[in-house]
Amino acid sequence: MTTTPARARLRDLLDSGELIVAPGVYDGISAHLVKRTGHAAAYLTGAGVAVAGLGLPDIGLVTQTEMVERIRVAVRALGDVPLLADADTGYGAPINVVRTVREYEDAGVAAIQLEDQAFPKRCGHLPDKELVSTDDFRRTLGAALEARADDDMLLIARTDARGPLGLDEAIARANAYAADGADLLFVEAPQSAEEIEQIAAEVKAPLLLNLVIGGLTPEQSAERLQKLGFAVAIHPSAVLAHSALGALSALCQLRGTPVDEFLLTKPEDFFNLVGMQEWFAIGEKYRPAATTEARA
Repeated sequence: MTTTPARARLRDLLDSGELIVAPGVYDGISAHLVKRTGHAAAYLTGAGVAVAGLGLPDIGLVTQTEMVERIRVAVRALGDVPLLADADTGYGAPINVVRTVREYEDAGVAAIQLEDQAFPKRCGHLPDKELVSTDDFRRTLGAALEARADDDMLLIARTDARGPLGLDEAIARANAYAADGADLLFVEAPQSAEEIEQIAAEVKAPLLLNLVIGGLTPEQSAERLQKLGFAVAIHPSAVLAHSALGALSALCQLRGTPVDEFLLTKPEDFFNLVGMQEWFAIGEKYRPAATTEARA
């Protein structure tokens, strides 16, 4: 399969050794603005698509076809600006992952991100995440690697093990996924600058860091991440959080009420605006009486 200019550009950016800063996009206007403001890359955020596109919290409710539809919109708007795209857990078993990779590739992404949470997944900066085993995710990763037709479409392997199982297990998983052929490694939600340094020192592969406003990971400057050797920094909430605050401010102004009671300080606050607690209640109602998955 012939590669795309955006994929070739992402490869060139990685080869340059300069940190790639990728703001989160979730619709046509956010993608156009990323391009118009001169950013090198963009990140199609699953949380942003869920919240802004569908009015849903980021807890595994969005489907593959809904994400692909948004990808096509963003890719058209971005042109040759590379799009890194969230694909959650791949939307099913390895056979589903194969179709997901093919659909994302056909839609024009420069990189696809898969993670080792159990389905239904949830935002990496929320508690009570459940994981699949390392071996299970390695099968997912193997299916994804074999499914892509263009080797210039990068595969990002994300581990959410830091919360349920600790940082050492997260690093061990990241190195296992790197050994299997993942192009970029993503250890989700380190909780201190020291943990970020440990990841940079111990994961033997190009690294991506996720910086969520109000999330578990402390803010880091691009200069510091460059010094530590990170390849990519994604900022999924940078555009959406400020857009939501602007909308809330305008709506409160129209009603003559203060915006203070709506101010958002962490991801839970944001997702509760679109009914997260109500969805959790539905999930608990139908949860089996006993589960054995690791949770934290």
